[in-house]
Amino acid sequence: MNQEYFNINYEFDIPTVKKRLDERVRSGRPGYICVADGNILQMVHRDTEYRHTVAGAMFSICDSSWVPLYLDRIYGFRPEQYCGSHIFAEVTGMRKYRQIFLGTDSATLEALRTYLLRRDPSIAGMKFISLPFCAVEDFGYQSIADLINGDGADVIWVALGAPKQELFMQRLEPLLDRGVMVGVGAVFKFFSGVGEKRAPKWMVRNHLEFVYRLFSEPGKQWRRVREILFNLPSIIREEKRKSRKND
Repeated sequence: MNQEYFNINYEFDIPTVKKRLDERVRSGRPGYICVADGNILQMVHRDTEYRHTVAGAMFSICDSSWVPLYLDRIYGFRPEQYCGSHIFAEVTGMRKYRQIFLGTDSATLEALRTYLLRRDPSIAGMKFISLPFCAVEDFGYQSIADLINGDGADVIWVALGAPKQELFMQRLEPLLDRGVMVGVGAVFKFFSGVGEKRAPKWMVRNHLEFVYRLFSEPGKQWRRVREILFNLPSIIREEKRKSRKND
């Protein structure tokens, strides 16, 4: 069952995430899943239109290692972080679903395809599709949907970065016949070995991944961290008020 905190409908239970994804695939109804990191947390807080987009997902998984700490402080429980890289590795490793890999550039997609083929030879028959760099309203949604519908994919991985990938999935969903989209940001680059890499495990364990990302992509990440830090006090105050109302 989804639990709303910080205006995001989270599903924290990892087996339930996989069960609900599978149920949705078998139902034949399209949908999308958000992978909510700290950047999405602050955008949902300050942008009501984007909040509606994230709320329209089947649910969000918790990609932030700090949100569990905030919840522990406010409510006294600490859920498990479930990153985009985790759900990507686990679902692609199941060898269960027909998948499409959508977004980023052709070099990254080709390297990702090579990596995944080593794990699952059936990947050879799946589509890896680069998307143009454009505003979210300028994508050719009907042609993208026609391609996906013709393929019959069960799971559609979308790597455009937030907030574009969530807005993209919201616009594409009504045009799909079936399939669950999952917005995974930089995950294609992590697994392809091209460009961005995931922080070392010790940094992830100690909630320091944002420091690694800051030095890896200073121009992009400093702006995000500044926005998160600026909005964080009001995000936490608002959630504390909600917790007192529910007592």
